[in-house]
Amino acid sequence: MTPHSRRSFVKSLAGISVAGLFTPFFTLAATERNKVKITDIKTMIFKGPKGRDYTLVKVESDSGLFGIAEAYGSPGLGIKQEIHGLKELFVGKDPLQIDRLYTIYRYTDGSAHAQQRAMSGIEMALWDLAGKILDVPVHTLLGGKFRDRVRLYDHHTPKDYNDKIACKDWADAAKERPNGITIHKLGVPRTTAAEDFGYDPANRLLSSKGLKKLIEGYENVREAIGWDHDLMIGCHWDFDLRTAIDLARGLEAVKPLWLEDPMPVAYNEGWKRLSSMSPVPICTGENWMRRAEAAPFIVNSAIDIVHVDLRNSGGFLENKRIADLADLYYMPTATHNTGSIVNGMASVHWASSIRDYLACETVYFEGGWADDVILRDGPLCENGYAKVWDKPGLGIELNPDVVKAHLLPGEVWWG
Repeated sequence: MTPHSRRSFVKSLAGISVAGLFTPFFTLAATERNKVKITDIKTMIFKGPKGRDYTLVKVESDSGLFGIAEAYGSPGLGIKQEIHGLKELFVGKDPLQIDRLYTIYRYTDGSAHAQQRAMSGIEMALWDLAGKILDVPVHTLLGGKFRDRVRLYDHHTPKDYNDKIACKDWADAAKERPNGITIHKLGVPRTTAAEDFGYDPANRLLSSKGLKKLIEGYENVREAIGWDHDLMIGCHWDFDLRTAIDLARGLEAVKPLWLEDPMPVAYNEGWKRLSSMSPVPICTGENWMRRAEAAPFIVNSAIDIVHVDLRNSGGFLENKRIADLADLYYMPTATHNTGSIVNGMASVHWASSIRDYLACETVYFEGGWADDVILRDGPLCENGYAKVWDKPGLGIELNPDVVKAHLLPGEVWWG
């Protein structure tokens, strides 16, 4: 495809009517248009057991129905204030006009996406409300389910990748974990003794010794866990191009599902070079703010796996557009999610509507009190998969007793 034809193709995608993409939603919404109005948007913040703060959003309506979702939490400085600053733009509007509300009001401050994280939370709450108004699950409004359950991956890792005993202890525990998760994301160890890995974040480099030690550690983990479990390597945007290429090549025998965020966030031609030279799949995307930032990675085949975060990149509709574009290039989508169980269940719900979908990240789904933030009848994850609920909206209901017990100081129930 020539540059001109590629630009024309992407431009044509951008011009596709949202009604053409989401006929089920517009058919169902037609008879309810302008019958319900938004009356208020509220927030409250609670703290999870892993030290993160979680910002919940509630969109109320004059029908008595409401929608809830989660905006970005830690680090979430200013997001609560942004949500309340945007509130008056929504009050009195039809909550079924989701794309219009999202598209117009995210530009009101004269910036393309300075309030994107706040808007993402509001957008998802609007979908929950729309599903309740129309008495159908959100996945129906998004075009229907491709799957009834979604595979999850966790963050559990050995204490020391270079200690074979520690790796074996971790692997034994992982195989016995009640939720049955079989994908585990490993990080790059950040030691206080920089000489251990020869890593200097100011230079984005690894020494030869450090690279060798890293690879040996990942090989130890693979040996301990075997091949019935999958591994991922997350880099938190740490490296330069040459180091990323060397790391990717060193991981060939480990065969991770992906190498995540090996270079800083912004697109450049270096991503194409890395992807073309890497023997393992390259993945990024959690910090994209909207589809314009995703497009060059996808249309230039600069990555292998799209990794969106619903709370960053515009909620359900904007991220579905990204996933649908990726599908045209035969790239699977996965979901970054360090949110509470509220965003976890929302991400699972959204993932069911994506054709080529890999897995959803979680730091919960383990059966503890953090799962009890929503009302549930049993485990939320079994055999490594979360079931997609079919109740109206997102199908989730907060547990007031649990949320109230963990609100941040100064926060009150939907105050």
